[in-house]
Amino acid sequence: MSFEDLTEFELRLLKWISASDFVEVPWSTKRAADAFSVSEKEVYEALAALTSKVRDNIQISYDDGAIRIVADDAI
Repeated sequence: MSFEDLTEFELRLLKWISASDFVEVPWSTKRAADAFSVSEKEVYEALAALTSKVRDNIQISYDDGAIRIVADDAI
């Protein structure tokens, strides 16, 4: 799959993640939901879609009790 397969929200979320530091600053789904005015479920669904649709551009890990996310939105 490719960037063309992303929904508008998925693309916006990917760009936001790539511009942020969710390695040093732990990821917060609630904060993301608030930032985009969507539900936490919608954020989780978009993250899951990103790991499938552009798996080479996003990495999610768990470290020191928190989710860490790194993304590259380069086309």
